[in-house]
Amino acid sequence: MTDTPVAPTSQDRRKTQKALGRTMEPVDRPEDNVPGTVRQAQDNLSEYRIRELARLSGTSVRNIRAYQDRGLIPPPVRRGRVSIYSHDHLSRLRVITEMLDRGYTLSSIGELFQAMEAGHDIADLMGLQRAVSSPWTDEVPQTYSLGDLMKMFRGNFSPRWLMIATDLGLLEQTGAKFRAPSPRIVHAAAELVAAGIPFEDMVSVVRKLRANVEAASEDMVRLVERHCFDKYGPGLPPADKVPELAELVWRLRPLVEQGVLSEVARSMEIAANKHLGDRLSYVLETLYEREHQAPGGDDE
Repeated sequence: MTDTPVAPTSQDRRKTQKALGRTMEPVDRPEDNVPGTVRQAQDNLSEYRIRELARLSGTSVRNIRAYQDRGLIPPPVRRGRVSIYSHDHLSRLRVITEMLDRGYTLSSIGELFQAMEAGHDIADLMGLQRAVSSPWTDEVPQTYSLGDLMKMFRGNFSPRWLMIATDLGLLEQTGAKFRAPSPRIVHAAAELVAAGIPFEDMVSVVRKLRANVEAASEDMVRLVERHCFDKYGPGLPPADKVPELAELVWRLRPLVEQGVLSEVARSMEIAANKHLGDRLSYVLETLYEREHQAPGGDDE
């Protein structure tokens, strides 16, 4: 199981900045075994044709042309029928490759480049995106075979439940196996079924719980958006506010989880006392009367 995501430290941000470059500088390559000032002068004079550029950047000619069509890199200089690329193109391509490896899409990379050209720090923007979009749980998805599920449910598992669980997102079919985004809820379902609770009834409760939690989550995020983001307009917040907003989101994440768990616990306590309290009291009273009843019959 992985750790719950934590806010990036200043050291993390420096590492990201070093990898991506505030001015789009590439990460030093082993072959750059020359003094920095000499290498910089050489870089400024470097010119590449597209095949050489592809080799040095670790991508393909086709990708370079696709990135150019999407505006991720500027067009080359034309000298007759030959396209000439510079060290700036190589730097940008290395950054694109780095960000793709980190899981960013080409659309999000383009948005980050536009924001950077408008004066934003790309590392800060990536930090804000990570605060918002990284997983809010420490659970690691797990894959099960049909045999695994049968064993977990102690043989009391109906194949038709697969359709129900898949429809609800509790399981995702991948070929002949089933991926559980939340293994905890699958294990909980197995234990409840073993206790005699019908699977369909349990799923009905999960649907209601999800609807209520999703509505509450929507309201909570809208509160943050309205009071913390809307004041900066519909676009990106000012560059100097991005790190502050990322830090705010990281602080809110555990607070929201604690609040939800606290409310669920409070509601469960109320429901348990309401529906099981009288039954338990009756059982305890009966046991007490039996223990204090005179031997051989009534107390009279």
